[in-house]
Amino acid sequence: MAPSPSLWWSSLEHVVTPRASLDHHLDVDVAIVGGGFTGLWTARELLRRDASLRVAVLEKEVCGFGASGRNGGWASGLFPVSNAGVIRRYGRESFDHQRHVLQDAVAELGASARHDGIDARFIHGGTMTFARSELQVARLHEEIASAREVGIGADDLTWVDQTDLGTHGRVAGALGATYSPHCARIDPARLVRGLSDVVAQLGAMIFENTAVTRIIPGRKDRRAEMVTVGANVHADFVVRATEGFTPNLPHERRTVVPLYSLMIATEPLAQDFWDDVGFANYETFADDRHMIIYGQRTSDDRIAFGGRGAPYHFGSSVETRFDTNQKIFEKLEGTLRELFPTMEGSITHAWGGPLAMPRDHSPFVRVNFDSGMASAGGYTGDGVVLSHVAATALADLITRPDTETDFTRLPFVQRAVPRWEFEPLRWIGINAGLGLAGWADRVEAKHARVSRASRWLERLFG
Repeated sequence: MAPSPSLWWSSLEHVVTPRASLDHHLDVDVAIVGGGFTGLWTARELLRRDASLRVAVLEKEVCGFGASGRNGGWASGLFPVSNAGVIRRYGRESFDHQRHVLQDAVAELGASARHDGIDARFIHGGTMTFARSELQVARLHEEIASAREVGIGADDLTWVDQTDLGTHGRVAGALGATYSPHCARIDPARLVRGLSDVVAQLGAMIFENTAVTRIIPGRKDRRAEMVTVGANVHADFVVRATEGFTPNLPHERRTVVPLYSLMIATEPLAQDFWDDVGFANYETFADDRHMIIYGQRTSDDRIAFGGRGAPYHFGSSVETRFDTNQKIFEKLEGTLRELFPTMEGSITHAWGGPLAMPRDHSPFVRVNFDSGMASAGGYTGDGVVLSHVAATALADLITRPDTETDFTRLPFVQRAVPRWEFEPLRWIGINAGLGLAGWADRVEAKHARVSRASRWLERLFG
């Protein structure tokens, strides 16, 4: 099955030919379910630490089929829980450590791609969040003030006045913006497909078109096991790296919820347009509305632009038909043309797919040394860099279980992961949150005041 027709996938230089599927029983040291960023980075890091390890990666479709090959192309130091939330849960010292690791990891991801000879179109240009109303100006100034209170200086997050926006980029109606250098623009499909080739060259066995139907924990007298239609795999460790597709596995419906994020891309835009709006350093961009949007200037001068707003589907359902939603695509195009009213040309690509959100919004990395079960994910849309960090932590835990590293002492490593509520509660709560976000934005745009929906959102999602 081909992935959703994303700009990234359609721009690959070579047609993707699936690797062979698994047709025989296998015994390995580490078996990985999922051929996206998390699974492939984990295989890479394991084999870089110990080239003698027997590592197998099993992918239901082809490597990069999921969010890894379809996302917005932000390699950022962002974390899906607020600074205050991290400090409240884990303390200031853990927050400081995590922040520095994630910020450094942006450049490290680019260095890893270059080391492996992968042209991921990596440009470390930073990111901008525009304020397009006085309310958004106030919120972003509050964000900067809060950042200063926890030690985040102007080198990491700064305010750009309206008159200085030309040094980075501008959108219509912008009154200013925050700028952070801790983000790079990438082509995600180039990165994930290149990474799959590198992992294979390192010695990992990659099997595509191989669906894992069940994962059986190990016991004292039995190793962990992955079950497929045609064969089984026994391993000392089984790593679940399935992210938004996790609910398709038995007993995993409440582990994460699959939220759909959709994207569009324009045709290549004229140089006059880019001379006017900027983004010469390929800064990624968003604004401070409640319903998340995100965009980038691509290597061939398109705009790739996405956002949330697609509904959550009852029972954590993940189906190919949910990858497209014409109503959301039309809203995205309307928003994009509002941001860039001088933009001419048509939309050439529209696509989408699921990302994974845990109940407490925090990513997780877990290894159970008794059962051999391991997992990482829950990035809530910030997974390009977080997957690299999580995979490094997994590899450290598996190969050096008695040694603490900068990655294994991250606060989201080896933490308990709360499960989501039973249906219909999560369907009601998540879709109510999406509705409240849209309502809050409409009230702010029409009446220039903070909506009660904003306060309800804070109560619902913290």
